[in-house]
Amino acid sequence: MPDKCLFKQLVRHYYFILFIVIRGISMTVKISPLAPKTFAKLPPIKGVRLQTTEAGIKYKGRTDLLFIIFDEAANVAGVFTRSKCPSAPVDHCRKILSHGVARGVVINSGNANAFTGKNGIATTEATAKAAADCLGSKPQEIYLASTGVIGEPMDASRFTGLLPEMAKNAKEDKWLDAVKAIMTTDTFPKLATRTIDFDGHPVIINGIAKGAGMIAPNMGTMLSFIVTDAPVDAAILQEILSDKVRDTFNAITVDSDTSTSDTLLLFATGTANKEIKSLTQKNDPRYQALAEGVYEILHELSLQVVTDGEGAHHLIEVRVEGATTNEAAKTIARSIANSPLVKTAVAGEDANWGRVVMAVGKAGVEADRDRLAIWFGPHRLAVDGERDPHYSEEEASNYMKGTHIVIKADIGLGNGCATIWSCDLTKEYVEINGDYRS
Repeated sequence: MPDKCLFKQLVRHYYFILFIVIRGISMTVKISPLAPKTFAKLPPIKGVRLQTTEAGIKYKGRTDLLFIIFDEAANVAGVFTRSKCPSAPVDHCRKILSHGVARGVVINSGNANAFTGKNGIATTEATAKAAADCLGSKPQEIYLASTGVIGEPMDASRFTGLLPEMAKNAKEDKWLDAVKAIMTTDTFPKLATRTIDFDGHPVIINGIAKGAGMIAPNMGTMLSFIVTDAPVDAAILQEILSDKVRDTFNAITVDSDTSTSDTLLLFATGTANKEIKSLTQKNDPRYQALAEGVYEILHELSLQVVTDGEGAHHLIEVRVEGATTNEAAKTIARSIANSPLVKTAVAGEDANWGRVVMAVGKAGVEADRDRLAIWFGPHRLAVDGERDPHYSEEEASNYMKGTHIVIKADIGLGNGCATIWSCDLTKEYVEINGDYRS
């Protein structure tokens, strides 16, 4: 009898181990089916060096700490989360942004250093001081960002001792390594680059970002860092960034949740060519060229974030026309894009336009049922308050099998319009977030 019991225990133990192994395989990160086929190769920017390392903050066997170094002071602009429970690094960045100068950025993944009280403040102060000591700069010239679990204390000594060696080994050509170090539930690295003409000289704009969940930015983004080698005053950078974030990172949503840690920083090193005069005025013809370049970087990165939405299989583009104002249109578009019922219908490849009607009606801004028209792609499904007489279930269902779904609602009341990008809501989203802290 004891031998039989032992045998049964061994069998149970074997199957338990097998379950854990299979579960581990099933939970292995799979690259989003919406991921780009190729990733941008970011060119080096003179005087901008990057280094990553494994600090073991949460993850094992992967890099989780990034140090961006500006050999000469760079001008800086930033936008941050409007959450009333911001992280300690966000508070630090807001406090020093008025100086307008940066010598370095320290970013970690695995721990958000948010809702960590006095410990979080002490960690940011210690990190800024350690990084500043490495570079011979001031703590107010060191920007910080953290991403990961909220509410877990983070001891700065885990990584401050790593910064001197990182500063020593940093190189200009490590942009891909940099973005990999700040990923959490991301399934692919997010990078973008542009080269624009600036007074007859080429200047580079490089951008990286991370984010896949807790995505509904409000005057910021998950984490994103943009660097140009053009000479630009901090005030001009801030004007461009605050303007261009509106229709890029602030026009996406994965799950309607705004992070405590949203941080978007834009740096200008002025290292492209010493002959280029600094951009100091908005009426300078070069302003529009730079603003457009920054917009393109932000737009590309924001779409990469939403196509990497946790568990996403479909990119959803919501267009609203005919609202009373642009702001009303954006409110309606966000209501549609954030609706779990709309998102799950898209996941199930179901052209359920009734859920769009619901989302328009609940948005809280002016709408008229009898003037409303709804399209899924080129197919008009509803018009004048009822189903379109030419509606074809077969055509609509075939359209829903694509990976990029465009939903358009014409409110029929004015000229207001807006576009919001989102993604579908799948079983994988629940699995990823159910296991996030485990």
